[in-house]
Amino acid sequence: MILAAVCFALTSIVLDNSILNLAVPSIEDALGAGPAQLQAIINGYVVVFAGLLVPSGLLADRYGRKRTVSIGLAVLAAASAAAAFAPSAGWLVVARCIMGIGAALVMPGTLAILIHTFAPEERVKAFAVWSAVGSAAMAAGPLLGGYLVERFGWPGIFIIGAVLSVVAVVLMLWIVPESRDPQQRSIDPIGSVAITLTMGACVSGIILVPDHGLASPITLACPFLAIVGGIGFWVRQRRSASPMVDMSLYRNREFAGASLAVAVLAIGTGSVLFILTQHLQHVVEYSPFEAGLAIIPLAVGVIAASYVGARLPGWIGYRWSMVLGFVVTASGFLVLATLTPASSYSVIAAGLLLAGTGSGLASPAVQTTVLGAVPPDRAGMGSALNDTHQQLGIALGVAIVGSIVTVGYRNFAPSALNTDAGSSLSRTLGQLSSGDEELIRAAQLAFTHAQSIGMATCAAFALFGAAVAWRVLAPNANDTINDEPTSPPKTV
Repeated sequence: MILAAVCFALTSIVLDNSILNLAVPSIEDALGAGPAQLQAIINGYVVVFAGLLVPSGLLADRYGRKRTVSIGLAVLAAASAAAAFAPSAGWLVVARCIMGIGAALVMPGTLAILIHTFAPEERVKAFAVWSAVGSAAMAAGPLLGGYLVERFGWPGIFIIGAVLSVVAVVLMLWIVPESRDPQQRSIDPIGSVAITLTMGACVSGIILVPDHGLASPITLACPFLAIVGGIGFWVRQRRSASPMVDMSLYRNREFAGASLAVAVLAIGTGSVLFILTQHLQHVVEYSPFEAGLAIIPLAVGVIAASYVGARLPGWIGYRWSMVLGFVVTASGFLVLATLTPASSYSVIAAGLLLAGTGSGLASPAVQTTVLGAVPPDRAGMGSALNDTHQQLGIALGVAIVGSIVTVGYRNFAPSALNTDAGSSLSRTLGQLSSGDEELIRAAQLAFTHAQSIGMATCAAFALFGAAVAWRVLAPNANDTINDEPTSPPKTV
């Protein structure tokens, strides 16, 4: 029963991460959101989630895992309800940021509850169920999102999130016992704000470039704030007697290299659905539910290949497992880069299947390499940092690739659309009538040209991740990594 309650809480987080992409075109149409606002809606959740993961784990240890997770779920439910009734894109961005706070409070506590509840010999089974539920929720997210958007409109995805969070709170309060860490590590609120500011400013600067340019004051202010926040965080951690993040972990070759590799890979994998869902609904003209069905090959590839990926390091080593997985993922992105308005669905399916397969092959090796390089007494911190690297990669991916596609579309769009209507494909289609078929086709072609550049960029990041893994990990890295990972593979 405790495992069921924890898995229910996990499901609400995974769905919040995977369900929104199918609603992006509908939100753009309903709220008149521009490309930068759409990226902020996605990234507001991700950046806050990533920035607060480590301090949230400390809060759970000090004040109780059950209490922290329950508060997080309540925040998630309230923010989801507020998002469902958002009257503007700005309102939705704020609601998504608050949802990120709730998710950060929930995530670290779920694993800690399982570790406290189950005896060592039973934890492997509990972790397997936890991971399987996360994978199933990830696979169901796009399909469920498409159905809800088609049936109830984009607010439906937030209403279902609020309902799931409320049910999870009830189960948590009713079933789960309280637990705490007797060591009571210190919490650094200033450091937490500094690292979140750093991530948010870095991502915001990239998002603002297409609309404001590189030389505008608001764009230039973002890297300045990122540098100030980063230096402030580093100084706080260096001077603290009990640092929130042990910076010495990054001196470990395996930990630093695999962390960089997974963050770089997440730049591609985190942005591909953000772009592809717009292609499916605005170019191929699928309904939201049909678009959700079309994305299933990605989840199939991840889940099916994970079975092989868990055994692959024993056959070819951790370094080769990561390199192989990253290269297969890159090949999937390159297939998607060939999409045109006339492409058949088989091209989309093949690209998504390859991308998912590569991720499934590489993920177990990456997670074990990162967590195996962390001393057992710092396993919780290592796990939280691993999640942070992934979420930061996703946020950067949506910002970088989203901005590339935005700029590319505006450049490729015909001169007749180089007005406000040409700022995004959705706005173009919204301001053209059915009789403007030639302009509609030209706009769709311009988007696919820009999308090709974006997908090629995703492939380049995946290949860079493969190069990092090859260069940093020793050929016999599998001999130096713990046989038993300190934490189960992550699904978020």
